[in-house]
Amino acid sequence: MTLIRKTLIVFILGLCIAGAVAVGYYMHYIRTPIDDEAREVVVRITPGTGFAAICDRLDEAGLVKNRWLFHLYVYLKGQERHLGSGEYLLSSSMTPHDLLGKLVRGEVMDYRVSFPEGFTVEQMAARLENRRLADAAVFMAAARDREFLRSLGIDGKTAEGFLFPDTYRFTRSMSERDIIRAMVEEFHEKLTLPMKRRIADVGMTLVKFVTLASIVEKESGVEEEKALIAAVFLNRLKKRMRLQSDPTVIYGLDDFDGNLTREHLETKNPYNTYRIKGLPPGPICNPGLSSMEAVLFPADVNYLYFVSRNDGTHHFSSDLKSHNEAVITYQIKRRRGR
Repeated sequence: MTLIRKTLIVFILGLCIAGAVAVGYYMHYIRTPIDDEAREVVVRITPGTGFAAICDRLDEAGLVKNRWLFHLYVYLKGQERHLGSGEYLLSSSMTPHDLLGKLVRGEVMDYRVSFPEGFTVEQMAARLENRRLADAAVFMAAARDREFLRSLGIDGKTAEGFLFPDTYRFTRSMSERDIIRAMVEEFHEKLTLPMKRRIADVGMTLVKFVTLASIVEKESGVEEEKALIAAVFLNRLKKRMRLQSDPTVIYGLDDFDGNLTREHLETKNPYNTYRIKGLPPGPICNPGLSSMEAVLFPADVNYLYFVSRNDGTHHFSSDLKSHNEAVITYQIKRRRGR
């Protein structure tokens, strides 16, 4: 064996050993936690951020122990163009393999936010802004965009009434329209096909149905009374009586201070059901499922009036004389302290 051949064999063996060591180090790197402290850090990646800039963010957060190897790993996996934007909760106890997997899968942080039944669109917008999940003004603009609403199956001026009140999990990467779309989809999910058929059977449009359900929602203090309250309003509509609902008047006021006055009741606006006949032009809040069901399946009663007992419940009457007596009992005497 010549000296050249021996040298070549040694060189090749050296390359093989070096390669094996390099491969071993590489495999050890991608499967080993960045460190053992388990530091949690939030990393925000805005849409359109390039791979190099993402690596800079991760490096600044102390999540890339060997920048060159991390680059190599991502390129070998062919994932440099598939890292999702959003807000991530990452940990230094993660391996580069786990870190990349989370970014590729787009496992962004989400935030739990609840909307009570009866919340208006403005109240929802304010809550989302308070949680830093939306800009209230942008949210309201989207909720009034007729073209956007039509794309969601809403034939109305606003999304009021169609944002289903529930508990959601939203991410900071969601736009205001994404949030509205998710809530409207939940509305359509809750409004089952038999319910939609029932709406058609009773001769109501979807907007009118939701409008009446929203009034029932605002007037109801306890679940058990919703079917009774729905019956009162449906009975009044059949008799062409004005609904005379305080919550509708309040909804039509620009700056309501909590004190509903006679002047408010006498001032004509599209939502003042003391002055207009029939339903107002749209929902006054976002009703829950039980209020919608109450409109579709009202109590079988002939009540036309109700008055608050001041404990969350109401006294119901079928004629004006009985109603006036109930008003004296539950309202006038109470205000006089008797």
